[in-house]
Amino acid sequence: MFPAVVSWGMATDAHAAADFYASTRGVVVARLLRERLALLWPSLPRQNVLGIGYAAPYLRLWREDAARCIALTPAQIGAARWPAGSPNLSCTAEEDALPFPDLCFDRILLVHGLEAAENARRMLREVWRVLRDDGKLIVVAPNRRGMWAHVESTPFGQGQPYSPGQIGRLLAGAMFRIERRDTALYVPPTRVRMLLRGAQLWERSGRLVVPTLAGVTVTEAVKDVYAAVPVQAVVRRRMVLAEAG
Repeated sequence: MFPAVVSWGMATDAHAAADFYASTRGVVVARLLRERLALLWPSLPRQNVLGIGYAAPYLRLWREDAARCIALTPAQIGAARWPAGSPNLSCTAEEDALPFPDLCFDRILLVHGLEAAENARRMLREVWRVLRDDGKLIVVAPNRRGMWAHVESTPFGQGQPYSPGQIGRLLAGAMFRIERRDTALYVPPTRVRMLLRGAQLWERSGRLVVPTLAGVTVTEAVKDVYAAVPVQAVVRRRMVLAEAG
């Protein structure tokens, strides 16, 4: 059902993301985002979970209780490695040709993936294919209006940022229906430790005062299976024309 061979990439972007998440700033960011993700998906017992993009820092939320967690990084980015001794998998693949059969994942997390996609619509169509009909998708994407999308020293400042409306249109075009929306990263994209220590206060205040200036948007969606059902052909009635005598 799942690939037995794991390929390892050496792309600069993957190393840059790994370096970011190993830094103090990255540790704070990962903690804040995991808190929001845990509210949406508290636990996923015996579920098959796929992370696309650079998802390893977040898949750890469900790694212990899920049946399987796979971190897939698009080939142009590289590969994210799990900690030593982990039974889970990491692989690389083309974003529009995921190496999995149809309907094999219960949950898919897309983070640091949509903004880096060469063709976002094709990627989402592949996500639709491998997600089960009752499965769920979370898309984490940099917010166009947020500060993090404009700081190139972080993974959120790479690629194409999106507004909530753009995310909605992309998902609708790929036959997904949005169920819940959330936001995160109101803390400034700074390396100053004193500001980072107040990250929780920044999050609470930003959510209340400037909700549209979040660093990222978090969107949960499900498959719109009815959008994939072809419209029934209209029965054409035969018409008989009588000639005027």
